[in-house]
Amino acid sequence: QVQLVESGGGLVQPGGSLRLSCAIRGITWDYSAIGWFRQAPGKEREGVSCISNNGRVTSYIDSVKGRFAISRGNANKTVYLQMDNLKPEDTGVYTCAAGSALRDSNWCATTLNDYVSWGQGTQVTVGS
Repeated sequence: QVQLVESGGGLVQPGGSLRLSCAIRGITWDYSAIGWFRQAPGKEREGVSCISNNGRVTSYIDSVKGRFAISRGNANKTVYLQMDNLKPEDTGVYTCAAGSALRDSNWCATTLNDYVSWGQGTQVTVGS
C-alpha cells in the first residue's frame, strides 16, 4: 500500500511562496496520479492540482492557475507543489493523495473519490 508524507507547510505573508513536498513510499505501479487537496476552516476539502503517474499530464483548479506548479522529483518518489503569489484564501491543510492503480498512467483528476491513499496533511497559513 502506498504511504504519503507531506512537508513544507508554514506561515507566509501574502505574495510569498512555499514549496510543498509529498514523499511517496510504495511501488510506482501501485498507484496512478498524485493529487494535492486542501481544506480551509469551515469548508469542504477541494482538489487543487494533480499530476499523472508518467508526469505528462497536469491539472489545476482555476483559482491557482499561473501561481501553483506541480512536478515530480527523480525516481518518482516525490511530488512537489510550488506555490507562488500566495493569497489569504490559499490558507488550509494541504494533503497529497494517490489515485487508484486501476487508472492508466496518463490519468489525472482533482476529484476526491478517485484517490485511495492519503497523507496526514501540512498546514499552510497565508497572513501578515
